[in-house]
Amino acid sequence: MLLAIDIGNSSIKFGIFDGPDLFHKFTIQTKRDYTVEELMFDRLKLVDQQFIQVDIGTCIVASVVPELNAVFAHVSRDLFKVTAQFVDADWDFGFEIKYDPPSAAGVDRLVNAFAGVAKYGKPMIVCSLGTATTIDAVNAKGDFLGGVIAPGMLTSAKALQLAASKLPNVPINKPKSYIGNTTVDSIQAGIVLGHLEMLTGMINHIRLDLGETVKVVLTGGFTRVLEPEITALGTIDENLTLDGLRLLAERL
Repeated sequence: MLLAIDIGNSSIKFGIFDGPDLFHKFTIQTKRDYTVEELMFDRLKLVDQQFIQVDIGTCIVASVVPELNAVFAHVSRDLFKVTAQFVDADWDFGFEIKYDPPSAAGVDRLVNAFAGVAKYGKPMIVCSLGTATTIDAVNAKGDFLGGVIAPGMLTSAKALQLAASKLPNVPINKPKSYIGNTTVDSIQAGIVLGHLEMLTGMINHIRLDLGETVKVVLTGGFTRVLEPEITALGTIDENLTLDGLRLLAERL
């Protein structure tokens, strides 16, 4: 079986694939000071007792937290007896990376773009709503053009609370109206509904820049906050990154 690991800034997602089928998945919080022992005995074994009984033949990792790479390489070798393969910009994604320099394009963005094209075709706009919100474009020729990086909704809320002493930290929930009649409602309108407007506007402008009929796919933990509104923008695919890692592993 294949173990796919998506190491993000806020969470680490694990997916176990039996061929093309996602057999099991789970998520843990990202901590930049994880030790090998903590991951092996506290996080992985205790998150799901059955997880370590699966025969893992391949481990593929997309990481935007490089300080954790050595730890996960060690865990993969000791716990699953396989050498983890870490995706980077030098991998063959089937498209030319027009980002300058290519290595500066986050590997999660590249994997998502690869998965979006593989699953839905091109041209393609891929939106990921997490710690950061990214919106990337692949044209009909198959070039990864880059796109937009913006603060994610939770990141924005935390920044606002830290910068303004009288404003509270608020949960990332969609308010009932664009006109908030409490401070919490007002902040949620600005952050959550404002994010929706940003997504809508950016996607429309990128469509115009590409000048073509474009497919749109959205992924990331905060897509559920904006449902059902963002279903009008494109397809929601919560397993896009894990599927991209699986498809890349098939090329190994």
